[in-house]
Amino acid sequence: MKNTNIKGFLLALTAASLWGISGTFGQFLFQQRGVSVEWMITVRMLISGIILLFISAFGKKTDLWSIWKNRKDTMKLLLFGITGMLMVQYTYFAAIKHSNAATATVLQYAGPVIIAVYLAVKNKKTPRFIDFIAISFAVLGTYILVTHGDPRTLNISSTALFFGIASAFALAIYTLQPIELLKKYNSAVVIGWGMFIGGFAFSFVHAPWKVEGTWDSQAYLYAAFIVFFGTLIPFYFYLTAVQLIGGQKSSLLASGEPLSATILAVLWLHVSFTLMDWIGSIFIISTIFLLSYEKKKENKMRLSGT
Repeated sequence: MKNTNIKGFLLALTAASLWGISGTFGQFLFQQRGVSVEWMITVRMLISGIILLFISAFGKKTDLWSIWKNRKDTMKLLLFGITGMLMVQYTYFAAIKHSNAATATVLQYAGPVIIAVYLAVKNKKTPRFIDFIAISFAVLGTYILVTHGDPRTLNISSTALFFGIASAFALAIYTLQPIELLKKYNSAVVIGWGMFIGGFAFSFVHAPWKVEGTWDSQAYLYAAFIVFFGTLIPFYFYLTAVQLIGGQKSSLLASGEPLSATILAVLWLHVSFTLMDWIGSIFIISTIFLLSYEKKKENKMRLSGT
């Protein structure tokens, strides 16, 4: 059990760091090379999905088609591919395009609060006091981040705000929706099909052969990084971590993503991140730790018999 927890923790942290880096690379491609967000989403999902399915079929001799033989599971897989896998990527990258990697990533991490609220409603439990504090911190942090304390102005565009909040909901759906499938099927198969389904569906929005933007060696390198180290590897790592240590712990550890995205965006792309931005970010990210701390406290009380 201890080794399983350590493995899950390391996988979630690695996924978070890679996502943060790839988000910054995405900002560079969208804003400085004119690459289409829709094209990037389609290509990264199709390539990553096909590779994962190929590895699953020939590496572990996994039955790729068993998940399609159960009608209920097929519907869950289709929903995961479109409302989970596709939406979490599109809303996140769209938020980056209209703002920056740091702001978009921080906004997305209101997701764990949404997860906590959803689980409380689903399990018919009254939200804990710490849940209300976390919700308040998430709302306050978002307010500070997008207005800098002045309600008459927006620090980011309304479009960026919309996609940022949407990405938080998408993150919650992406984390919770495939749990039952991951209990029954190999994680590479679930993620591989999810990516392929999402990429195939989005091909009707933007065909992968319709390439836009200015391409040089740097652009090719960053695009390849996004596909392999920003999609294929971290999505597999993260959902494997969910399988090993659960969605709530995984989302907590994934809070390393905003940190890596912010540091790289500020140092490399020279994104302006003011004191108010940092304060808002701290409020939002702290919600994850608040939820985790209370959970650990409750577990200790149960063990002690109190």
